[in-house]
Amino acid sequence: MKNTENKNEYAQGLITFLNGAPTAFHAVAQLEEMLKEQGFVALSEHDAWTLQCGGRYYVTRNQSSLLAFTLPSDTQAAFGYRVVAAHTDSPAFKLKDICDRPAEGYCKLNVEKYGGMLCSSWMDRPLSIAGRAYVSTEHGVAMRRVDFEKPMAIIPNVAIHMDRNANDGKSYNAQVDMLPLLGLKNENSGFKKQLADEIGVQEEQILSHDLYLYVKQSGYVWGKENELLSAPRLDDLACVYGAVVAFLQGLEKQGTSIRILAAFDNEEVGSQTLQGAASSFLEDTVERIEYFLGNGAKSAEAMHARLANSLMLSADNAHAVHPNHPEFADAQNRPVIGNGVVLKFNAQQRYATDAVGAALLRAITERAGLKLQSYANRSDMPGGSTLGNIASTRIPLRTIDIGLPQLAMHSAFETMGVSDLADYVVACEAFFGARVQVTAEGGYEFEL
Repeated sequence: MKNTENKNEYAQGLITFLNGAPTAFHAVAQLEEMLKEQGFVALSEHDAWTLQCGGRYYVTRNQSSLLAFTLPSDTQAAFGYRVVAAHTDSPAFKLKDICDRPAEGYCKLNVEKYGGMLCSSWMDRPLSIAGRAYVSTEHGVAMRRVDFEKPMAIIPNVAIHMDRNANDGKSYNAQVDMLPLLGLKNENSGFKKQLADEIGVQEEQILSHDLYLYVKQSGYVWGKENELLSAPRLDDLACVYGAVVAFLQGLEKQGTSIRILAAFDNEEVGSQTLQGAASSFLEDTVERIEYFLGNGAKSAEAMHARLANSLMLSADNAHAVHPNHPEFADAQNRPVIGNGVVLKFNAQQRYATDAVGAALLRAITERAGLKLQSYANRSDMPGGSTLGNIASTRIPLRTIDIGLPQLAMHSAFETMGVSDLADYVVACEAFFGARVQVTAEGGYEFEL
């Protein structure tokens, strides 16, 4: 049974979310607002936590990663964890600390690559700048979230008349070819002054910044039957958005599981950061939940039993078979846009799915009326990796890698299917609601 209910609503909701999430900092801020509207209480890692049975909570780290969780009303019956994890960052160009670079009568920006992007897709597009800045105040140091919200830069191509081989294969030097044009050089063209004016401080108050270029172009739905969606940052904010929608829609079906929505930063650069999937963020949060469940003393025995009955979905988009280059896809394991959520496999464990996880998720989603697609790389073509196999080394959760089929991954503008997003929401909601228990024979029993 193909799910189509609410698909247009989800697509428009995703576009709105993307428009307000030019960086990981803004994505987390939007998640916070969505959670607060549903009664979630903000926690701080710097303070002691006071939790309650049936409570709804969230905590952030670095303003770019977020964990939200719900507790059963009877915490003595807390059975296991259900985690859906995705990532908030996308490939982009990051402004260097000293970023003004005047030359030839122009004012340019000095940038470096964050993650592995398709450089050509950033050329000749309207670009804006967003992120965060830290400024000095009379009380110390304060953070200012930044989004210029207007086209203010462009990375110009060299004309074909001057680069006759441009269409015959092109390599890009990030230090030369990818420097954005900010404007013409004059006394007011420096970026630091523009930043100071934008956040309402003096130039000398600006101490540091984490600022990124982003495509100032809204996503849109298209195709004869409005079946496709193109937008920036679909990888991986489409999975973040779909996961939080499913998480919130299933609030009234809490059951005995502890449900966690995890949105990690820095997946695109390997996750080895304070706020990445390789950090202690999820582990620390689970331990603090366990202290509450143990009335102030973590019970290792009870925690390990709960973790043994726990599952995690690692949600990160997957490569759909390309319409012009089907030869890049595996002969059989080749997802198609519009055919549903993708289950990702890799013998080198760059994806964490094994036979146990695949069987469980297929059983759960089939009961929800869905059928999963399979993805594997060509055997002679190494692929990317994601956060699931990294996070599960910090905390022992059986992990299943899934994603939405898309085209042009890591382009400045990507394409996916409208109905696939709706299927993904249904799959995540079914996963959050499933009660899974290991049987003595090595199988699993579950109920939805």
